[in-house]
Amino acid sequence: MKRIFFFISALLMAGNILAQSAKEEIGNNIRLTASNYLAYRGPQKELTKVPKGLKPFYISHYGRHGSRYLIGDNDYNIPLNTLSKAEKDGKLTPLGQETLEKVRTLVFRAQRRHGELTPLGHQQHRDIARRMYERFPDVFAGNVHVDAKSTVVIRCILSMENELQQLMLLNPQLQISQDASEYDMPYMNHGDKVLNAQKDVTRVQMEYLAYFRKNFDYKPLIERLFTDVSYVENNFDVYEFVSRLFKLASNIQSTESRHDTSLYNAFTNDELYRLWQVANAWWYLHYGPAPQNGGTQPFSQRYLLKNIIEKADSAIALPKPGATLRFGHETMVMPLTCLLGLNGHDRQIADIGQLEQQGWVNYRIFPMAANIQFVFYRKDSNDKDVLVKVLLNEDEATLPIASDMAPLYHWKDVREYYLKKIADYEKTR
Repeated sequence: MKRIFFFISALLMAGNILAQSAKEEIGNNIRLTASNYLAYRGPQKELTKVPKGLKPFYISHYGRHGSRYLIGDNDYNIPLNTLSKAEKDGKLTPLGQETLEKVRTLVFRAQRRHGELTPLGHQQHRDIARRMYERFPDVFAGNVHVDAKSTVVIRCILSMENELQQLMLLNPQLQISQDASEYDMPYMNHGDKVLNAQKDVTRVQMEYLAYFRKNFDYKPLIERLFTDVSYVENNFDVYEFVSRLFKLASNIQSTESRHDTSLYNAFTNDELYRLWQVANAWWYLHYGPAPQNGGTQPFSQRYLLKNIIEKADSAIALPKPGATLRFGHETMVMPLTCLLGLNGHDRQIADIGQLEQQGWVNYRIFPMAANIQFVFYRKDSNDKDVLVKVLLNEDEATLPIASDMAPLYHWKDVREYYLKKIADYEKTR
């Protein structure tokens, strides 16, 4: 019977994937092409009602920081310097000149703020905390304990602070502990030397570059911005310029500049879609279960998953445990999503040209403020059949585990499945 429910759940998931393609979604909202620079949209669906008598009693969470400015100097300087030199040499079209003025404005507004949380990023986390409290009030009732951890990066710390402040406003009785220490980095932001060495092997580099060049023709864009294509090709790394300009255009939605500035008019909608396809492939090849580098990158988050399991086991033993909140980065959220196999994101896809058809769509995983929430249910503290649902960006997700109560899963089955998965991998190390 459990197997039947599992296969029905898988079929429903596949139907949802096919219901609207990424190209259709992007056609309705061009901002989705931003991939990991997509500003958080919040939940897209209502939660399924749980069976009568069950109550949520514990939440375990890992979330990405909220919207931020771009991090690297080159993210701003390459578009600025390329267009500025072309202006000096008299090689800009009117659209190129307009684009340069916008880039100058963006560079000025981001001065000394690279990588910092934006006002929108602060608001995203206050909203997530409010919804968490409103959706699962039993978890945050009374003087329960909320334990929060952040990586040592300031945008993550501030994201944590915004959520905690919002929770305290909603319930001043909460007993909150918080920390941001190198002590917790082995699981909060693990850097696996072996997996990192496999991440960008020659095969991955060659396949990605070949896909980029095959999938995106830069000449129409260059012709709109510059008066001489050969001048650009001879003086600049064209693909680097296009990539950085696209990144800058994508990130505007996360800043206050979204109210008065856009770089999307430099691109056609088809170019934006194709540049998203390239980014989608890059993230799959580097952080997903790509067979091109062994299919093991998601195991970089095995220590985080172990921590989630250990903390849950401890919480289940308590009469009113509360919540464990963790704040980090998309480079943890994405591989953790794949390690968990949420919504089928553990599938290995040999042909990166088929990623969309196979349901691999990166913006559904890790926008700014992306989060994974494990929500635990039971009838009372004596109930041994603990159930759990997993939310990806606040929407219910499927697990690769049989269940007769989906989207709820029996914790004993979930725990056993993932501990075995990690153990089997570690045997090969």
